[in-house]
Amino acid sequence: MTAQELRQKYIDFFVSKGHKVIKSSSLVPENDPTVLFTTAGMHPLVPFLMGEKHPLGMRLVNYQKCIRTGDIDEVGDDMHLTFFEMLGNWSLGDYFKKEAIEWSFEFLTSKEWLGIPLERLAFTVFAGDDEVPKDEEAAEVWKSLGVSENKIAYLGRKDNWWGPAGQTGPCGPDSEMFYWVGEGKAPEKFDPEDKCWVEIWNDVFMQYNKTADGSYKPLKQKNVDTGMGLERVVTVLQGKKSVYETDVFSGILDKVRELATVKDQKAERIIADHIRTVTFMAGDGVLPSNLDQGYIMRRLLRRAIRQGKKMGIEKAFIYKIVKVVIDEFGVVYEELRNKEDEILQTISNEEEKFVKTLQQGLKEFEKISGNILEHGGKKLSGRLAFKLYDTYGFPIEMTVDLAEENGLEVNIVEFEEAYKKHQELSRQGSENKFKGGLADDSEQTTRLHTATHLLHQALRDVLGDHVAQKGSNITAERLRFDFTHPEKMTPEQIAEVESIINNKIKAELSVIVKEMTVEEAKEAGAIGLFAEKYGEKVKVYSIGDYSKEMCGGPHVENLSELGEFKIKKEESSSAGVRRIKAVFG
Repeated sequence: MTAQELRQKYIDFFVSKGHKVIKSSSLVPENDPTVLFTTAGMHPLVPFLMGEKHPLGMRLVNYQKCIRTGDIDEVGDDMHLTFFEMLGNWSLGDYFKKEAIEWSFEFLTSKEWLGIPLERLAFTVFAGDDEVPKDEEAAEVWKSLGVSENKIAYLGRKDNWWGPAGQTGPCGPDSEMFYWVGEGKAPEKFDPEDKCWVEIWNDVFMQYNKTADGSYKPLKQKNVDTGMGLERVVTVLQGKKSVYETDVFSGILDKVRELATVKDQKAERIIADHIRTVTFMAGDGVLPSNLDQGYIMRRLLRRAIRQGKKMGIEKAFIYKIVKVVIDEFGVVYEELRNKEDEILQTISNEEEKFVKTLQQGLKEFEKISGNILEHGGKKLSGRLAFKLYDTYGFPIEMTVDLAEENGLEVNIVEFEEAYKKHQELSRQGSENKFKGGLADDSEQTTRLHTATHLLHQALRDVLGDHVAQKGSNITAERLRFDFTHPEKMTPEQIAEVESIINNKIKAELSVIVKEMTVEEAKEAGAIGLFAEKYGEKVKVYSIGDYSKEMCGGPHVENLSELGEFKIKKEESSSAGVRRIKAVFG
């Protein structure tokens, strides 16, 4: 079964069960300061899991673009990826455990769908603890479908519990499905510790609310949130040992091998994964930079370029692989085809810059090594080796080779200490910022979110219609808003934007929301970058007759709830993108 066949079968199955199809959301989350990238299918649906009504109803299904960066250095083995697709279906207060489990079972085992033999499947459910009882309900549903008790394992919170995102909020047990990838017949008794059992699907049952006193109360709206990793499932269905052996990567790897003169399996896998990821990033408007999403993009690109050097690829090559990614995935994700020229230009420019950076790094190495040798030294410190890595993108292997050529030894232990410290900080700043995806919907955050609509329109009034939102980050203390504009704003322009917004606030304009189709929203003059989140229908928020924008976050009902708007800073975010930080006085 090909990846595209799996995508379509999943969608068709849940449509037959009354689900509505929603498009994949952007990789860059809207108005969520907790995470750099969309890391799971449920992430864009948080407001609706919290009780807001979705325009398409209570049953939804899609395949979602996701990025997780916590294991970048593991990419190159059989399974780790930075970009992946998550198949998911949701019940927003509609069906619950019985239907969710029965449909998961049907999709996995029915010959009409995946046709997996039951003996190759196993399942886990929540074992219970002092605070929440054992999930006998889920176990009983599996048994009613013919699953042997020997194939059901009861595991604790580490394995079979989801949430809450913070100290309080929605949470609940989950049930995971495993596939036997070992040789021969699967064991009669399921052992979750046996690595031949691979997790392929997870049904999360959001049924509790954890309160401030630590107790668990039943939720009024119980939700189901499921996630099936497309690449992993394709791998087991095709009987492969690695995701890189499937049709997901075959075309990309063929191109890498065509360009290379040296065989290196790990290097070619890193190149394939990283270039697929940065292509999708660029398709969602991410630009290489030293901050946030742009930093991750730059890191992936530079790592891919270095791996290319290891494979004997000397000339610029990234754009050639990007073209293959667009050709293969543009059929499914049309934004890749629509932005092909922009994507190719963005990535080609970054590759050109890095080649120059490498040249500068070589000069820096010559200066460092020359100084050491001049003073009779024989060792290059790990601190300096890390500087070459972090500032100039030198892999430690390159530094070691260059050092040996000059009669020097690199302090590897010191380098690894510096690298681990950097890695921990990087994880805290990116992947681990995601604590389940539940956005802050406090009163202050809601006020600041509403203000971004005024800011967006005021910037277009003052600077021109070329202004478009490139991302926002909102906390209870401040808003951060990125937008397209080629140059620094003048003090007069900043003051004018501030004045427009505060005049609208003083006018106490009402905020009205209407549901309409995407086409109706566009015809009505609504702006917004995130219409793909909602499918055929969107929510359009109008602030008086001044601002009209497609959006899904929390809003005030009247601008009288806002305070005096103050722009604290205007600065560059990345090439062609400016950033404003603002607060209420």
